[in-house]
Amino acid sequence: MKKLKIFALTVLIANSFWSCEKDDICAEGTPTTPSVVIEFYDAANPENLKNVTNLKILSPGYAEMENKNGVSKIKIPLKTNEDITTFQFILNGYDNDLTNDNTDELTFNYAREDIYVSRACGYKTVFQLNENNPVVTDGTNADGLWISTTTPIEVLQSNIQYDNETHIKIYF
Repeated sequence: MKKLKIFALTVLIANSFWSCEKDDICAEGTPTTPSVVIEFYDAANPENLKNVTNLKILSPGYAEMENKNGVSKIKIPLKTNEDITTFQFILNGYDNDLTNDNTDELTFNYAREDIYVSRACGYKTVFQLNENNPVVTDGTNADGLWISTTTPIEVLQSNIQYDNETHIKIYF
């Protein structure tokens, strides 16, 4: 009887080691919730990329984003718990002269879908920009906006699943 207990205990312990799985670690490079990718273009020459000077981006509910100086392409995150995200794009927002700051407010309207990636990675959220009003600005160029309203914001890809492609063109 004692040998049977020892044998059963040995089998039980051995079985626990055989049934172990690899650690659940989300592999680097696994697609996660994408950011919206925006490229800036020259309103006078719409085919030419244009760098933005000292761009500061703010959004209620988010920490201040890093300085975007001299860039023509940015990635910004959309909210995964709401169907709307508003950003303030502040031209010259990172220089020391507050008098030259020019703030435009952009509101992104979208639908969200959570997609299961894996047990280790969990879910990611993908976005579909609204067809009728995907990106709304807060005024007109007569109001002092730096983003052009005469050349509209152009949505290249309304289905935001990956952040390795440009989704939106903004002219200024």
